[in-house]
Amino acid sequence: MPVDKSYIGRTGAPVTMHVERGKIREFARAIKDDDPMYFDEAHAAREAGGIMPPVTFLQTVTHWDNDGSSRVRVPFDLKRVLHGEQEYEFLKPIHAGDVLTAVSRIVDIYEKPGKRGGSMNFAVTETEYKNERGELVARARHITIETGQVVKD
Repeated sequence: MPVDKSYIGRTGAPVTMHVERGKIREFARAIKDDDPMYFDEAHAAREAGGIMPPVTFLQTVTHWDNDGSSRVRVPFDLKRVLHGEQEYEFLKPIHAGDVLTAVSRIVDIYEKPGKRGGSMNFAVTETEYKNERGELVARARHITIETGQVVKD
């Protein structure tokens, strides 16, 4: 069943995220990445102006969204939802100590025929991250897929 395209353009509430040095270290250890950019202040200062988070660290923004109001959701059947794709675009460096504000919005909704019957619905969500100076520092795009219902004879 086609999804309501009127969801395109809907935004979630802004969420503020503090990029903390200790959380960067914890995250890097959790993903088993020992790059000195995440741990060694002298090395990171010399190479990049300070400790920087791993690429996927921005996903931790969900820990700062206490009530879920930053998330925008298309009314998909959660029993048929898949994570389709995730990409990041970094426009300026992000360092420990930065305070980011993230705003998510639905940028596209479309459908394609499913291989097992029915159609698959796709929702593209884009999240923009701005630093405490109001500069756009990163953009994340996420595609959610609602698989088609299997047609039973």
